Amino acid sequence: MRLMLPHKLILAALFVAAVVPIYSQVAPSARQGGLPIVVGVAFSDFSIDQGPGRRMVGISAWADWLPSRFPGVLRGMGIEGLGHAINYDRPAGISRMRQDTVEGGPIYAWNPYRGVRPYVRYVFGIGRIDFPPSGKYSHDEFFVAAPGGGAEFHAWQHVWIRADYEYQFWHHTFGPHDLTPNGFTIGASYDFRPPVSK
Repeated sequence: MRLMLPHKLILAALFVAAVVPIYSQVAPSARQGGLPIVVGVAFSDFSIDQGPGRRMVGISAWADWLPSRFPGVLRGMGIEGLGHAINYDRPAGISRMRQDTVEGGPIYAWNPYRGVRPYVRYVFGIGRIDFPPSGKYSHDEFFVAAPGGGAEFHAWQHVWIRADYEYQFWHHTFGPHDLTPNGFTIGASYDFRPPVSK
C-alpha cells in the first residue's frame, strides 16, 4: 500500500530531528564503562491497516546493544531487538484481531545533545496476525521489514523517555500486496551505561 502524505511528513521530521544534533554538537560526549545495553517497555498506538480509521493499542519492549568501541562516525551503531503485541481496543467487527511482531536489526543512536538522543533503525522479523475466521483460516505469519526512529529524552540518572515511530511492511499479506501497520510508541528505557551529563 502507498505511504500517505502525513506519514511522509512524520518521517521527514524524524530525519531532520536526527540529523540536526550532528551539526550542533561541538565535542563528542565520552562515556566509558558499564554494560552497553538499553532496555525498555512502552505503550503503542498503531494503525492496523485493516480498513479506514482502524487503530489498536498494545505494549512494546526492546533491548539495544550499543558498543562504544566503533571508530569515528560508526560510534553509535548497534543492534536492536524489539517486539510489539497490538492486542487491545479492537475495532467493532474484527473482534479477533491481533498483530504481534518480533524484529531485530541495526540501529544508529547519535550522542546525546542537551539530554536528547535521536536514533534511526531498520529491523526485520516475523509478524503474526489473528483475524475473524474465513472457514478454518484465522491465523497467519509473514515476513516483516520495518524502518523506524525517534528520540530518547534523558529523564533521570539511567532513565530515558522514548518517543518512536515505526512503519511495517508485512510482505505479500493475503495476496500480492503488503500490509502496512504503522504507529507511535511512547515509553521508558533504562540505560545500563553511566549516566550522561546534560
